[in-house]
Amino acid sequence: MFLANRLRDHRMPLDPADAECLGAAGAAEAERFLQHRENYAVTPLHTLSALASHLGVADIHVKDEGPRFGLGSFKALGGSYAVTRLVLEAASQQLKRSVHIGELHDSEIRALAATMTFACATDGNHGRSVAQGAQLVGARAVIFVHAGVSDERVAAIARFGAEIVKVAGTYDDSVAEAARVAAARGWIIVSDTSWPGYERIPGLVMQGYTVMVREALRQIPDLPTHVFVQAGVGGVAAAVAGHLAAVFGNRRPTFVVVEPERAACIYVSAEAGRPVKIDHDQPTVMAMLECYEPSLIAWRVLSRVADGFMTVGEDDAVAAMRMLARPLGSDPPIIAGESGGVGLSGLLRATADRDVSGVLGLGPRSRVFIINTEGATDPARYAELVG
Repeated sequence: MFLANRLRDHRMPLDPADAECLGAAGAAEAERFLQHRENYAVTPLHTLSALASHLGVADIHVKDEGPRFGLGSFKALGGSYAVTRLVLEAASQQLKRSVHIGELHDSEIRALAATMTFACATDGNHGRSVAQGAQLVGARAVIFVHAGVSDERVAAIARFGAEIVKVAGTYDDSVAEAARVAAARGWIIVSDTSWPGYERIPGLVMQGYTVMVREALRQIPDLPTHVFVQAGVGGVAAAVAGHLAAVFGNRRPTFVVVEPERAACIYVSAEAGRPVKIDHDQPTVMAMLECYEPSLIAWRVLSRVADGFMTVGEDDAVAAMRMLARPLGSDPPIIAGESGGVGLSGLLRATADRDVSGVLGLGPRSRVFIINTEGATDPARYAELVG
């Protein structure tokens, strides 16, 4: 399904707070922090020339987040960045002076961090990022996982020394339980979704995501005309769309949000013109995107600057994984997890539908940008699906 953004006052300017968080200065600040990590490296950008020719567009560029910080996902940029920022802010307040990122491993900063506990709910990737961030600064991490998180992903989180709490139900149930327990015990929630009264920390998580867009804009020869990005609660889609809107204004690319048909809370919200929590239905193979209620910050951004909303099916996601693994012609192979290639799934469906292509202006001059948001974070599942 495809829905053009018909919301009132579409393509309004970003909310000033969102523009500040996701714009050039905010992205530069996040990149400065992340560059202090010993294993920081710019992730690759791949050009799929054969696929572009096959689909009738000028070019397709894929930002590959599989190698990011050894965590296999773009989410390595968000949770760990937020944890670092929060530790340094607490240290600055306690010491009554500005504490620089270069002081992060000083003994007095480590001693303070050791008194702090960071908690979050996760489908897998965000929890790994928060756990890694806590380990880096010497803090404690407690990660809440729902019933759909695979044992492989739980083990990957635990390897960073995090305490794991299992919650019956869906991702949204784990979000609620994490918030309840953290409030009772004085822990700091580092969530990648937001709710009324809780926006700043999810904003920092999204600010971390803008680093990959900042990198990509230096790698791509020309500004894309079209961007397809997947969404769960909407955080990564909003971070990318918000950064492009803040930096390029009316010159920004046409932006399309892509979701699983079985967990399309952003799509349904666009239909309703307001944030909507949808009912849990069948689980989706796109496990990292299986969310049923949008982040309020993400919705605020996407309602203003997204141009279209799409859903894709289970077979679409698997087909995209296989296409990336076994590409056309001399295109490079890309390892994409179940949720990683969903932006490509959206592009494939859009180019196959003349009406959708017409609405979006997709054609021979289109320069398309997509993001492989995760590699094979569950190798056994990847092998089962791709073969």
